[in-house]
Amino acid sequence: MLTALVDYDSGNLHSAEKAFQRMAAEVGGGEVIVTTRAEDVARADRIVLPGDGAYPACRRALGAVPGMVEALEDAVQRRGVPFMGICVGMQMLATLGREYDEVAGLDWIGGTVERIAPADNTLKVPHMGWNDLVIDRAHPVLEGVVTGDHAYFVHSYQFHVADNADLLAHVDYGGPVTAIVARGTVIGTQFHPEKSQATGLRMIANFLRWRP
Repeated sequence: MLTALVDYDSGNLHSAEKAFQRMAAEVGGGEVIVTTRAEDVARADRIVLPGDGAYPACRRALGAVPGMVEALEDAVQRRGVPFMGICVGMQMLATLGREYDEVAGLDWIGGTVERIAPADNTLKVPHMGWNDLVIDRAHPVLEGVVTGDHAYFVHSYQFHVADNADLLAHVDYGGPVTAIVARGTVIGTQFHPEKSQATGLRMIANFLRWRP
């Protein structure tokens, strides 16, 4: 089995690569590579799309990699290859992002990416640090993860899903903030599982074992 982490010049992938390699070794998950090549994505059995920074820059950088969006669309949307988006990689699943500019997303899960607006004005944006997950719906990638488990966040914008059936978990930050979304063979986390210690490593292991 091959898991491909997509590198499109949007953040340091070292910690994600190490976390996925560690859990692949523990669960017999096969090979994990970091790649800029659409042909590697086309042959992968699992695909991971990380992302750090501003939504418009990430979306444009992804679109600039020759053949990458087309390879992702074919693998995930047509052939049902399991996919995990992380942070901005999760946000790009949306229909539209509204960070600085309005930029179209992949539109795999309906919704928009909007600035976090806590009801408590003492809470700072970006939302940064540890927060407790609230699990809204069961999912194989969440096996063994329960409400109250901690995850590590760094973001100023959140994914507002159009259909609540696509929302798996949220956190409270002066109101609900989307933490995990999913539809079909696609799952996305606003937090960084590779930085979320036991909770994140469990999710990575579950993703590598997932057979949708």
